[in-house]
Amino acid sequence: MRASRLLSILILLQLRQRLTAEQLADEFEVSPRTIHRDIEALSAAGVPVYGERGPGGGFQLHAGWRTQLTGLDADEARALPLLTLPAAARELGLGDAARRAGAKLLAALPGDTATLSGRLQTCLHVDPLGWYHAPDAVPQLPALARAVLEARRVRIEYLSWKGPRRYHADPLGLVLKAGQWYAVVACGARTMTLKVMQVQALEVLDEVFQRPADFDLQRWWQASIERFERELRPLRATLLASPEGCRRLAELGHYAAQAVARASPAAPGTVWRRLSLPIENIEQAARLVMGLVPELEVIEPAPLRDQVARWCRALARRHQVPKV
Repeated sequence: MRASRLLSILILLQLRQRLTAEQLADEFEVSPRTIHRDIEALSAAGVPVYGERGPGGGFQLHAGWRTQLTGLDADEARALPLLTLPAAARELGLGDAARRAGAKLLAALPGDTATLSGRLQTCLHVDPLGWYHAPDAVPQLPALARAVLEARRVRIEYLSWKGPRRYHADPLGLVLKAGQWYAVVACGARTMTLKVMQVQALEVLDEVFQRPADFDLQRWWQASIERFERELRPLRATLLASPEGCRRLAELGHYAAQAVARASPAAPGTVWRRLSLPIENIEQAARLVMGLVPELEVIEPAPLRDQVARWCRALARRHQVPKV
């Protein structure tokens, strides 16, 4: 629709500085004549757009001019990235601000664009939680979120699996993964992840800190996940799996599905495939295999094969039919 195209042209001119009619026509799959009419419409609406002819010419906005969405307060501006995650906005204490910001953004959109966007909001809902799982209580989250945004140091009393801990930390970011909130904090030279649900007490200090210029939350989190998965399953087991075994194994998680996807083709005369599966330890792997018997066979390591054999013999003895 034209209203949507006019807004997109305006945004492109802000982002790319200068564009020719031909470039814009290719971008929106319309004729250069249509682009010229669109530019005239923008100019008539008060947008300071002008064109230059000849090599290096094109359409551009007057230097320093930008369209602005006015009327957003500080909380509404903070809530903008959360417009599609209302539950997360509520947990961060920004639920009302997100609703207000969404309404103002819709009101600022031209013509039918606002109607289409509003219709999408009524037809699309994102629920990040798994089935049969309620959100955990995270009473410290709103204060921690403000400390992140304001770059203020915090004192944290934390309950880890090793026991209570106290940290004087710089909160660098928050991550929502599978319905759970995690805080990425720097303690001296160490950057680590804390589960927000395990924060027992939080004090936001008056001290401010300088966020490291080279810290990228998304890249750090991805590297952290990869490191965690490597450390969680440092060993490997070589298995033979039937087609049913491959199907059931792939249902156990992404790591197992990857192992099945990379499995060798079945040898001639058989349907069983050879694969390498990351495992935590021998006992964990033996329990996994026992849950999929008789669709898996352990090739190596030998201790895993021996453990499965011992349990199978014990299982057979326990289930022998008693003599009358």
